[in-house]
Amino acid sequence: MRADGHAPGRPVPDGQEARDVLRGCARDVVDIAEGIRAVSARTSTALFAPALIASVRHRPRTGLAAQWALLRALTNKQGLGGSARTAPKGVRRVLGAAGEVLGRESLAALVAVTSLRLRIAAVLADHPEFGRDPGMRRLLEAVTADRDPQAVRALRALFRDRSAQRALSGRAPLMSELLAIRTLLDEDPDKGGTGWALTAGRGPSADPPHGTVRPAGPGKGEGVAEAVDLCGQERQIIATEGSLLGYLRNIEVLSTDGRILVQNVRGPDGVVRYVVQAPGMAPGRPRSDSPQDFVGAWRNLFTTDSLYTRSIKLALQDYGIPRGAHLALIGHGEGGIALLNLAQDQEFCRTYKVTHVVAVGSPTGSQKTADPRTWVATITNRHDIVPVLDGRAAGSASTPHPNRYEVDYVEPTPEFPLCHMLRAYIEHLRTVIPEAREGLDEALRPYRGPIVRTRAYRLKDRAHPPEGYPFLALPTTTIPTTAGPVDVPVRYYDSSAAHLCYPVSVDAARALLPDATWLTPSRLGRRALAVLSLYEHRCTTIGPYTEIGLSVLVDDLWRPRPYDVVADLLRRVDLRRTGRYVLCLAVTSEEARVVAREIWGQPVMRMSAEADLMGREIGVRSRNLGITVEGRLGPGGRCPEADWILYGRRGESTVRTLVRAHGRLRLHPGTGVRLRLDTAAAEPLAGQLRRLGLDATRPLFALTCPQFMLHRSAGAVLPR
Repeated sequence: MRADGHAPGRPVPDGQEARDVLRGCARDVVDIAEGIRAVSARTSTALFAPALIASVRHRPRTGLAAQWALLRALTNKQGLGGSARTAPKGVRRVLGAAGEVLGRESLAALVAVTSLRLRIAAVLADHPEFGRDPGMRRLLEAVTADRDPQAVRALRALFRDRSAQRALSGRAPLMSELLAIRTLLDEDPDKGGTGWALTAGRGPSADPPHGTVRPAGPGKGEGVAEAVDLCGQERQIIATEGSLLGYLRNIEVLSTDGRILVQNVRGPDGVVRYVVQAPGMAPGRPRSDSPQDFVGAWRNLFTTDSLYTRSIKLALQDYGIPRGAHLALIGHGEGGIALLNLAQDQEFCRTYKVTHVVAVGSPTGSQKTADPRTWVATITNRHDIVPVLDGRAAGSASTPHPNRYEVDYVEPTPEFPLCHMLRAYIEHLRTVIPEAREGLDEALRPYRGPIVRTRAYRLKDRAHPPEGYPFLALPTTTIPTTAGPVDVPVRYYDSSAAHLCYPVSVDAARALLPDATWLTPSRLGRRALAVLSLYEHRCTTIGPYTEIGLSVLVDDLWRPRPYDVVADLLRRVDLRRTGRYVLCLAVTSEEARVVAREIWGQPVMRMSAEADLMGREIGVRSRNLGITVEGRLGPGGRCPEADWILYGRRGESTVRTLVRAHGRLRLHPGTGVRLRLDTAAAEPLAGQLRRLGLDATRPLFALTCPQFMLHRSAGAVLPR
């Protein structure tokens, strides 16, 4: 049963799928919002038109009345409710500031939020699992606010938050609506880097003509292209004969590490032509040094003058392509978007003759190329959700164009993101749609022949500091593990945490520690302190994972002193003698399990879990462990950032790990949070929780941080 109450594949009573009805309504509503925005623009233009201003001077009685009526219609909450967006700059800022003070939002923005609610409902009908995703949770919290103006403000904050954009990167079915709403929320069109409106089902709005390139606004960054050598194995794989599959395999070889490829090919007629090959967006951890990340793709969809396109232009200048040379542009995913943007660039198409563009798994919309003779081919499968970025689902009907060749097919194994991978598209062109491959090869006949020169370029963004700068800008070293080499310190770019602190029996805590006289629980009065740590790591150098850990505060391994743990709080973390000994750890990824065991010396097991630690209502559930932690945090206050020391064991030695954190830590009473264990909860974690009595009591207090960064050093082996 789906979220909309219908079984998968079963139509709603009118014969249409519920998701299709919802998406159709969403497109209609966003069109209405765009129309309202256009009316606001015309109204504000009329308000400050020279003719009206002149009439105010010559006929104050009627002129002022007309101007006042226009101003009320534009800014009143019963009317359009927006600022005078085309007014003179100083006036617009005054009106915009007044709207902020009064807590008003434009009617277009409020209608756009309704459109986004409809699109979210359609996506959740097909993918109910998205409701548990951190990025989707941010979005749901924004659009389900009690009042629409609050939702608009929350969405604006969401668009400004780079980490939130990374978390939203997997929600491709919503992107067409997000793009439309992104512009409808923008009350100041002169802000650098905003671009123009993109509405669902359409390309750029009518403001700038197709193909125009706006100059880079402040803060957009400066693209860089550096020539790099291919490694020996890559040189052996790179195609030496031009063909569609050969060019696509070249893109697959480049992967998504920020490189593109430029090749010379001698065609059947003996003419040398040029082929540009561009990979898609890099998944996983952020890459602010390269435009091939989610934020770069976000910009690509807003304006043709993106960082990716500027970097490609610099690469072609360095390559030395003569003016007027014939170019074929072939890209996958975000690379296809960037190359289609180049094909819309009037200046670029005056410099080179772009004859062919092939975009695989890319949103193409209805944009027109600068040269109407450019032949554009798009290849999408109906289960790849990335191409819906253009506002129309894969497989939807579109008006054929004499220079457009659209391949839209059904993939036999509909699993995302596997169906978006270039390797899958290459295999399908060989086996599922060979006739399409033959047609594309025939169209690319001028670019079929021996490759006479190959050059790779690495694209960079020199304007942005490294992700996590300056906190996570630190030297690293590589340590081999059974799961492969791991860079340490391990860096966590986007995490949430809740530490539940329980007073426990000293004897019960000592019984769980290893049989070593130098490991003694720290006493706080007559009790020891056990900590149940819950983590939701969304972006790390070892991949995203959820973590549940149980630890006990322990004294100095050599000279334990009473209440030393209190005195240690006044010392720098690297000089502390006390720490938390990890009794048991459970993680949701294999790489995290290997790192915890082999580098940090912690007793660890793998599990499956769902975590939500970003709001006042927190919850972590692990069915295979039989553990549930949930509840509502009470009022809390800020407290200093919590760096700490973790202890583990490796053989006969103790391993000491330094952990540094950066975020807004808060202290809450623990009365609203409860740990529950299923009757069949398994050892070792559930058994240790029971022996400490944590299932029968509530925490004394809780330390929470909904979003923070941290890094964990390599474990130092101590002779104890």
